[in-house]
Amino acid sequence: MPVPTPSEVTELARCCAVFLPADPARTGGVAFWLPDGEEPPHTDSGSTEELTVVLPGEDGIELVRVPAVVLPVRAALPVLTRARAASRAHRASAFWGAAAVLALQFAARGLLLPGLSAGEHDAWRAGPLGAPDLERIRELAAAMPPHAHAVPVDETEPLRLPDPERLLRAFLDAVADTLPRSPAASLAAGGRAFAATEPQHVPEHRAWAADVAAGHDAGVRISLRVEVPGLESAAPDETRLPFRAVLQLHGVADPALLADAAEVWSGSSPAFGPRARMDALLALRRAARAWAPLAPLLSAAVPDAIELADDEVTELLGEGTRALGAAGVEVHWPRELAHRLTARAVVGPPDEGPGASGPGASGPGSEAPSFLSADALLSFSWWFALGDQQLTREELDLLAEANRPVVRLRDRWVLVDPQELRRARAQQDRKLTPVDALSAVLTGSTEVDGRRVEVKPTGWLATLRDRLSDPEGQEPVGQPPALAATLRDYQLRGLGWLARMTSLGLGGCLADDMGLGKTITLIALHLHRQADEATAGPTLVVCPTSLMGNWQREIERFAPGTPVRRFHGARRSLEEIAAGEFVLTTYGTMRLDTGRLTDTSWGMVVADEAQHVKNPYSDTARRLRTIDARARVALTGTPVENNLSELWAILDWTTPGLLGRLGTFRNQYAKAVEGGQDPGAAERLARLVGPFLLRRRKSDPGIAPELPPKTETDRAVSLTKEQAGLYEAVVRETLAEISGADSMARRGLIVKLLTGLKQICNHPAQFLKEDRPKIAGRSGKLELLDELLDTVLAEGACVLVFTQYVRMARLIQRHLTARGVRSQFLHGGTSVPEREAMVQRFQDGEVPVFLLSLKAAGTGLNLTRAEHVVHYDRWWNPAVEAQATDRAYRIGQTRPVQVHRLIAEGTIEDRIADMLLRKRELADAVLGSGEAALTELSDAQLAELVELRGGAR
Repeated sequence: MPVPTPSEVTELARCCAVFLPADPARTGGVAFWLPDGEEPPHTDSGSTEELTVVLPGEDGIELVRVPAVVLPVRAALPVLTRARAASRAHRASAFWGAAAVLALQFAARGLLLPGLSAGEHDAWRAGPLGAPDLERIRELAAAMPPHAHAVPVDETEPLRLPDPERLLRAFLDAVADTLPRSPAASLAAGGRAFAATEPQHVPEHRAWAADVAAGHDAGVRISLRVEVPGLESAAPDETRLPFRAVLQLHGVADPALLADAAEVWSGSSPAFGPRARMDALLALRRAARAWAPLAPLLSAAVPDAIELADDEVTELLGEGTRALGAAGVEVHWPRELAHRLTARAVVGPPDEGPGASGPGASGPGSEAPSFLSADALLSFSWWFALGDQQLTREELDLLAEANRPVVRLRDRWVLVDPQELRRARAQQDRKLTPVDALSAVLTGSTEVDGRRVEVKPTGWLATLRDRLSDPEGQEPVGQPPALAATLRDYQLRGLGWLARMTSLGLGGCLADDMGLGKTITLIALHLHRQADEATAGPTLVVCPTSLMGNWQREIERFAPGTPVRRFHGARRSLEEIAAGEFVLTTYGTMRLDTGRLTDTSWGMVVADEAQHVKNPYSDTARRLRTIDARARVALTGTPVENNLSELWAILDWTTPGLLGRLGTFRNQYAKAVEGGQDPGAAERLARLVGPFLLRRRKSDPGIAPELPPKTETDRAVSLTKEQAGLYEAVVRETLAEISGADSMARRGLIVKLLTGLKQICNHPAQFLKEDRPKIAGRSGKLELLDELLDTVLAEGACVLVFTQYVRMARLIQRHLTARGVRSQFLHGGTSVPEREAMVQRFQDGEVPVFLLSLKAAGTGLNLTRAEHVVHYDRWWNPAVEAQATDRAYRIGQTRPVQVHRLIAEGTIEDRIADMLLRKRELADAVLGSGEAALTELSDAQLAELVELRGGAR
């Protein structure tokens, strides 16, 4: 289906718009027309028809025939969404634009339900909708302008216009019915029903559709109220009590509406209309499949209540309630029986169980063991209470032996699930490693037999939990006397946190923003640990090659007299290491010489730029884990670049076992957090990870108030005619190849396409790989760079220019040389001594323009001479791009920093800029996977992504 061009979208947005419903919903359309009767703009995406509309006339209102362009819903969506924000859009088009955005939001949340239309055609609809969603629909419908529903229901007298809310709901359903029908939908659906765009007549699905409606989108929902007649008057020695479950109806749109089923069937509850019985029966049928004892209600003349046997009550207390909850049916128990047992898992030293001492116990065994060993096992038992009173062992035995759901205990009736009690007692006397126990008490819960239960710590474990949960409340650690610097307040807090964690045998990840001084904090930690014989020893720092020089200079500057050596190069040696020495090595050397590093007794191992070990299966990560030490510390500005598994890899190195196995972590936390499905999982993960990850940003209050402001600007440039011609040719030819390629070849072609388009946006000579190219006048980006540099250099300022392509950097350097502008280029092949010399020249102001390869120079360099940072082309990951910017915007910077991002208008770079903005908003949770994600786009989505919009200048 052709899509309206940008100019057609703009013109159509200025017209009136009205939705024309149909059966099924997706066959409806949106009509665009002009009140003065003129012809609306023509588009190949729709058909031209005559439309009868109601307009104000001399004698009130009158029917008028006007020409209109009618677009299918799919083609109308881009017009309407643009009209919502367009300054010259008609009110009616802007309204349906707002409705389109609401429909897309519902779809993005997965609010799509299959069913049958009135004509028994397959149809998706928007739902299930909660009370907030329904309120948004009502508010939007109330704002519908007259022209937005000006087509009468019929043309007979008296004239009737569509009800705004009903018309809006029909449009939301039409969008919902349109979106899932992609070219591959038939494969996912197993047939054409609910997948094909053409109407499918499927009356055989009527019963199934009604069942779906009852479970998700009915006008009422049901619940069960459990009653115990005669409970208050029961004698203390009573052994059996009668139970009955009463069926209740609730209003979905208005949760305050509540009535017993008996009242609804008798007609004494006017709040529920005639459809309520049918909706309730459909919901009851679904509930009966979830819990069989409800089945007799389906055949009853009035489905009011059922009597329950003891075994049914027991089942309802456990699996029955869970099964009914999954079917959307709540179970309400009598208040008189609300004294249900509280069960918690108790974890602590074996001699400090629930009956021995409470949290914070001291005395023998109160000292915490090293958490990097599994020698000291902790006990796992259960703590049962009635209200706030702990039960004795005799009372627990009495409950277990009674084998009844209601037992008389301490002069009250108590609800208890015998099966739950037996399962809990079977877990007695388990043993946990310290790391497993700490993980449980930090999250406040643990999983037992597939169910999550509350955890209560005892003894030193409780004390440790309190200390880790409140790091600011602990005694501060003073600055080491040997440190030749004055630490800032936040650096002192970081030192104290690291000192406490490593003294307990626990590792940690210092994840401050780039430029906040992680290196000096670590140097201070090393000096602090040398003061105690139990923690003293040499420190091994594993870092990228580009950072070795910086580490050595910082150690010599801030810890004068501390021995430091580089374990790197052909003459590397580990002979005669001093007790308090720093040893610096690279990740590459560590892989090659793991054996020698493993044979050395280290006081501490530090992984700088720890994102290098974010893949736990990499050779680098595996070998790093074999190097033993009394403490492990990770340093990184980006603990999560792409997904939460990277955080697992870092913290599982610093404190092995803390987050469990990777597969378990993915199932329990990562999938739920990344998908936004379980807020509780996110909270538990935050409680678990928080004590082991110290994250501060420059923007945090009180962290770096001395930093000057930073301004970030996206600078759009037009393509030259040569660039536009190359761009369109590559798009056309490569899309044709992709359409006929198999899945493996397709992915490679997509990556090739994306890379080629980005190179064309940079400069045609880069894409064409010209040996002696003419550089000037062929690239909009290069012309803008010239303008920026003219201004920057005229002010006497210095600038960093980042690009991900070495070839492009060399083109820029050649161009600047021809213009007489001094520049230098740092890339992956630059040697360490030359790298350090380049940094010094730039910091001394000798060379005003520093060209840098993003991969080689995105981390570790201190380039505070720069007042401007130019990103010539965009990286796929905003966190990596921010790290590059932080070469200039870091502690020591005294001037405002301006960041310029060059973006080719109307190209893939435009769309990527939007994607990066969305990623930046989610960067603290999970970031997308860049080009890899784009390889999974459909052909249509890919074509839309790479389409050149607007052409050349």
